Amino acid sequence: MNCPYCGYTDSKVIDSRDVNDGVRRRRQCLSCNARFTTHERLQSASLFIIKKDQRREEFNREKLLGGIRRACEKRPLPTGTIEKITDEIEAGLYKLGKAEIASTLIGDMVMEKLKEHDYIAYIRFASVYREFADIRALKEAVDNLVVMPRGQAREALTPRPDKGTKNQKTETTVKKTSRRSKTHVKRA
Repeated sequence: MNCPYCGYTDSKVIDSRDVNDGVRRRRQCLSCNARFTTHERLQSASLFIIKKDQRREEFNREKLLGGIRRACEKRPLPTGTIEKITDEIEAGLYKLGKAEIASTLIGDMVMEKLKEHDYIAYIRFASVYREFADIRALKEAVDNLVVMPRGQAREALTPRPDKGTKNQKTETTVKKTSRRSKTHVKRA
């Protein structure tokens, strides 16, 4: 393992931990003493993806990760969620035990995972993957999401109270002073 700072070819392992389907190692360069982290993952047998035009392409985790990242761009997802989704999909593909898998299966798996986490990311991915012909098809997809509530992802489509919605609740508090009482109204 080459040091990313000085390029020296030797390092020692300071700490090793199992993570997901691999190992995270903390290393220290023997030349400059800089510390860095490496992630090691078992490379499974080759998996080929059958594209819509029947071409075959080797599975590329980075390509999958990039597509999910684009769909989730500027969305309030917890740190590590995108990598977790990618790991789960990749593990699911290898668990199938097939050498070739249709790209449509991967797309469906991505859409299902995104629907569980964030509806906006789901719609972004679906708009490219499903190739909506017009705005009506997109509206139909959004309407289907609104009908089916699902966990925290539902919150992505509901307006936030701090943005000025009509359904804000008010709370009245009475404070007594020495001679008279004052009424204060707080926004909930």
